[in-house]
Amino acid sequence: MQSLVTENNLGYLLKDARKSRGLTQGEAAHAVGLDQTAISRVETGRHVLRVDTLFKLLAALDYELLLQPRQHGAGNRKDDQW
Repeated sequence: MQSLVTENNLGYLLKDARKSRGLTQGEAAHAVGLDQTAISRVETGRHVLRVDTLFKLLAALDYELLLQPRQHGAGNRKDDQW
């Protein structure tokens, strides 16, 4: 499983996911209602996705978003708990 630790590597992870599905930028863009240049900008970190668009793109790539607490040494800090 790949981890997203900064917004800067989101585009690279999405590009890898798109390529692993064998989709072109145009095909991925069509699936979420964007144009090919928008997907190119996302993949190079020059475009910020709205959350709803991110979920549409993840669905088109057959991926899901998983959230989990970060590991802090031997255990989680108390203030990391909800």
